Amino acid sequence: MSEQEQRDADTADVPPWAAAAVDGFARHLALERGRSAHTVRAYRSDLASLFTHAARQGVDGLDVLDLGLLRSWLGAQTDTGAARSSLARRAAAVRTFCRWAVREGLLDTDPSVRLRAPRRDRTLPAVLREPQMSAVLTRAADAATPEHPATLRDTAILELLYATGVRVGELTALDIDDIDAERRTLRVLGKGNKERTVPYGVPAARALDTWLVSGRPALAREGSGPALFLGARGGRLDQRRVRDIVHRATAADGRGPSAGPHALRHTAATHLLDGGADLRAVQELLGHSSLATTQIYTHVSVERLRASYRQAHPRA
Repeated sequence: MSEQEQRDADTADVPPWAAAAVDGFARHLALERGRSAHTVRAYRSDLASLFTHAARQGVDGLDVLDLGLLRSWLGAQTDTGAARSSLARRAAAVRTFCRWAVREGLLDTDPSVRLRAPRRDRTLPAVLREPQMSAVLTRAADAATPEHPATLRDTAILELLYATGVRVGELTALDIDDIDAERRTLRVLGKGNKERTVPYGVPAARALDTWLVSGRPALAREGSGPALFLGARGGRLDQRRVRDIVHRATAADGRGPSAGPHALRHTAATHLLDGGADLRAVQELLGHSSLATTQIYTHVSVERLRASYRQAHPRA
């Protein structure tokens, strides 16, 4: 799909009177604020939802937007079961859009100034225990054979996600040149186009080398380019396929619900802290802009300690 076709698809549900504003805002996010293509698409989707709701209410222009309409939009999503985190993100997207629209002269006043959304749920991230994670990786390695190159790829993916804690989008964006095999590090482009260097261990290095030598050449095609991980047709592996790979691998023993790539990110961070890693080192590894985001993993460790205490202490 071309860049223009992607833009057309992203704004397919936007009423005509709002389409130009959404396009202008998307260019602002991408070119002036350096937001990733994934983030820009998410903002487009949120705005399409808002303006579709507005059109159903009889609105036919940006200048008619008001606080009541924004609140009714969030209320309609609440009625359909949207999570608090989703509502908070969508409200933030609309506030950002409205501030931009005022600066551009598309709105006289900002109707989102007093818009409030429910606070995000502060839930502890799901993590796999060390024996569980070890079993997942062992099963993957045992099933990996050169006769089935995708199995070598999947093993390398699982090892790298656990070894580095990278986001699934960061993993799929990796190119071969982003690997420094001698130093065992990856060059990762994270949120806000911030680049960081992430180390990985010996098991991940072995799995990665096996994939590059015995697996990737079998899937590579003329148009594969430098992508590190390839799909069955030789193109860059997409995020949805990685999620399928991880869910299938973590559900293989049937002992509990499957986990996705983000759970492996949580697992890597928690195991590092359990092993004595410095919180700021984990922050750097994960690419968090704020230490407060990383601190949630210390809560996971404390909860695990409390659970062990309750189970083992006679006077717990």
